[in-house]
Amino acid sequence: MGLGEQARWWGLALLALALFLWLFSGAVTPFLAGMAIAYFLDPVADRLERRGFSRLAATAAVMGLVVLAAIMAILVLVPVLIDQFARVVRATPDYLVAIQQFLEGGMERYAPAAVTEGGLLATAFDNLETQVKNASGKIVESIYSGGVAVIDFLGLVIITPVVAFYMLLDWDRMIDEIDHWLPRRHAPMIRRIAGDIDGVLAGFVRGQLTVCIILGGFYAVALLALGLNFGILVGLFAGLISFIPFVGSLVGGALSIGIALFQFWGEPWWIVAVAAVFLVGQAVEGNYLTPRLVGGSVGLHPVWLMFALSAFGAAMGFVGLLIAVPTAAAIGVLARFALEQYRQGRLYQGGEALLPDDPDHERDHERDHERDRGRRPAE
Repeated sequence: MGLGEQARWWGLALLALALFLWLFSGAVTPFLAGMAIAYFLDPVADRLERRGFSRLAATAAVMGLVVLAAIMAILVLVPVLIDQFARVVRATPDYLVAIQQFLEGGMERYAPAAVTEGGLLATAFDNLETQVKNASGKIVESIYSGGVAVIDFLGLVIITPVVAFYMLLDWDRMIDEIDHWLPRRHAPMIRRIAGDIDGVLAGFVRGQLTVCIILGGFYAVALLALGLNFGILVGLFAGLISFIPFVGSLVGGALSIGIALFQFWGEPWWIVAVAAVFLVGQAVEGNYLTPRLVGGSVGLHPVWLMFALSAFGAAMGFVGLLIAVPTAAAIGVLARFALEQYRQGRLYQGGEALLPDDPDHERDHERDHERDRGRRPAE
């Protein structure tokens, strides 16, 4: 089988997989979530195996702790988050009125026509308030009457732990079996690429998820201690989106400071304290958590990550969000591999291609890296 024919077969397989995920995006969500949980927990189960546990005992112990933690989170956090979200929906029109009054007070001096009845500012806020009320009503209606959504949620809650348990139990066996499917001639190269992808995912997904959990807990507890309205909801939301560098602290800080301005107006020290929470969180994340838990650059640029989330989310909904990060990581690794092959080929070299183990190739490759870093190449 020639290289072109192999490429066609691999391309058809990837196309079939993408088509399957797109057609059955609503049904595969619990299975993808279970696979993600199993991948995340596999190192923990492997460590327990090295301590003398059987694979079944290690899997049962790990999943038992995860299910217990999830039940506690559902019983404790979910009612609080639902209550705070309902309060946000009810309070949003009042916040809009307060913002309108604040802006009108400042603009009456400079642009009085904009704040009169039918003026630009008044019309804009009337339209925004109407849209917010309509959206709030639709959200509440969908929460209470969305029977399909409830069924999907129950399916996710029930099926995902079962899938995660069996995937975690058979993870190593499954990897060995897939390794036997690889074309023998290209197996070492495929293992190398898969290892690079696993390294990126291990560094980003596992490490960054841990960072998000720590930051979300810190923000929620700190804002709750300061007495900020909706502090738990805002704090957990800021931690959840902290996998995009700086976005979590910026968005969470802006929301928290905005709420603090209305709640603590006339008490500026509380507003400063709210801002300090996010400054401390950003400092701890950048100087301690990310270097220790995520490590150095894993090849996922924030812009590429945001594009992947937007593109896959728009194309496949929630399933797209689940596979966006691992797919972006895999594409990044494949792109770097393709670039490496290009730099070893005749198109880049301008003559005879250099073999990967050629000393001249290694020296030229190192010189290129030094030149890219702005250093003088070593002779």
